[in-house]
Amino acid sequence: MAVSRNRASRDPGHTGGGADAGPATSDRPPRTRGRDINLRGYADVFRGRLRGDERGPIVVVLGLVAIWLVFQGLNEDFLSPRNLSNLGVDIVGTGLVAVGIVFVLLIGEIDLSIGSVSGLGGAAFAVLNVNLGVPEWLAVIVAVMSGMAVGAVQGFFFARVGVPAFVVTLAGLLAWNGLTLFLLGAGGTINIDEGGLVASLTSTYFGAAGVAYGLAALGPGAYFLVSRHNRNRRTAAGMPHRPLSEIWVRTGVLVVIAFATAYTLNQFQGLPLALLIFLAVVIASDLVLRRTRYGRRVYALGGGVEAARRAGVGVARMRIAMFMVSGTLAAIGGLFVASGLTSASPTTARVAGSGMLLINAIAAAVIGGTSLFGGRGSTWSALLGVLVIQSIASGMELLGVQDAVQFMITGGVLLAAVTADSLSRRSGEASGRA
Repeated sequence: MAVSRNRASRDPGHTGGGADAGPATSDRPPRTRGRDINLRGYADVFRGRLRGDERGPIVVVLGLVAIWLVFQGLNEDFLSPRNLSNLGVDIVGTGLVAVGIVFVLLIGEIDLSIGSVSGLGGAAFAVLNVNLGVPEWLAVIVAVMSGMAVGAVQGFFFARVGVPAFVVTLAGLLAWNGLTLFLLGAGGTINIDEGGLVASLTSTYFGAAGVAYGLAALGPGAYFLVSRHNRNRRTAAGMPHRPLSEIWVRTGVLVVIAFATAYTLNQFQGLPLALLIFLAVVIASDLVLRRTRYGRRVYALGGGVEAARRAGVGVARMRIAMFMVSGTLAAIGGLFVASGLTSASPTTARVAGSGMLLINAIAAAVIGGTSLFGGRGSTWSALLGVLVIQSIASGMELLGVQDAVQFMITGGVLLAAVTADSLSRRSGEASGRA
C-alpha cells in the first residue's frame, strides 16, 4: 500500500569495465580457478584491490561510514529513521543526473550543461501541464524527450562537427538556462499539482513492511543466482571464476545491507518510491555497461579513441549516444527536483544553471570512483558519491552550519578524489598498466 508523506514533516564493489568491458588492467587480483579461498586469501585479495583500481569504492564506503559516525556523534538525530529516509529521497534528483554524467565521463568527456538541462526538464513539464493543460503523462514524456534532444544536438556538434565537448556544453549551460527562464516567463513560480503524478514521485511511500523486506530479499537472491550461473558457465568453459565461498560472502554482505536499510525505512514511513526508482536506474545502467556489447564499447572508447575505432566501434555514434543518455537522465532528475519543490521557478532555474546541481552531480560521480580520464567507473559511483555529498549536507543542516562551510568541505572531498584518481593513473602508467 502506497502512502504520501507530509512535505513539512554493483555489486557496489565493481567500478570498472572488468573482464567484459574495455581495456583490462593488470593490477586487479586474478580470480582463482576452480577452488575456494580461505580468510587469508580474502585478506590478500582485499589488499590487492586497495593497491589496484578497485580501491576507490572501498575508500568511499569507509569514508561514508566515518562521515555517518562523526555526525551521529555530534547529533544523535543523524542516523534516525526519519533523517535517513529523507536522505534517501534527497539524493535522487542529483543522483539521477550523476548517473547520466557517468556515461559521459566513461568516454573521457564532460557535460557542463546537465544543470541547465535538468532545469529545462522541470520547466517544460510545468509549462505544458499547468499553463497549457497538457495531461501529466504526456508532459512528462515531452520533458524527458527534450533532454534527449538536447543531448543529441550537443553530441552532434561534438562528434560530427568537431567542437570540443567543453565548449559545446558550456554554451549549452548558458543557452538552455536562458530557454528555461524564457519558458517560465515573468510570471514567476509555477506550482504543480501536489496530488499529481510528478509530485507523487517524492511523496509516495510503500508503507507495508513486506514491500521493503521483499525487495531486500529479492536483490541479494538475484545477485546470488546470477553470480552462480556465471560461475558455472565460466567453469564449464575452463575460464577463471570466482570461488563459491566469495559469492556467498558477497551475498551475505548484500543481505545485511539490504535488510538493515529495509528495517530503517520501515521505522519511518516505509520504502520511498523515489529511492526505488533511483536504485532501479542504477542497477539497470550497471547491467547495460557490464553485461552488454554496448557497455563494452563504452569502456573501450574511454580506454582510447583510436584503439576503439580500429576495433570497429562507431566512435561518433557512441559519443552522440552518451550525450543523449546524459541529457535524458538530467531531464528526469529535473522532474524529481521539481517534485520535491512542487514547483518550477526562475530562482530554481538560475540555481541549476549557475552550477550547484552541475557541481554536485559531477562531484558525486568522481567522488564515487569514476575517473575523469575515462575508461573506469560505474553507475554505482553516482550512488556512493551522492550519498557522501548529501550526508555532509544533511549533517551540516542538523548542526546549523552555514552553507559556505559545506561548500568548502565538499570541494575538499572532490579535490581529494580527483587527486587520488590522478595518482592512481600516474602509478599505472609508470608500471605499464595504463
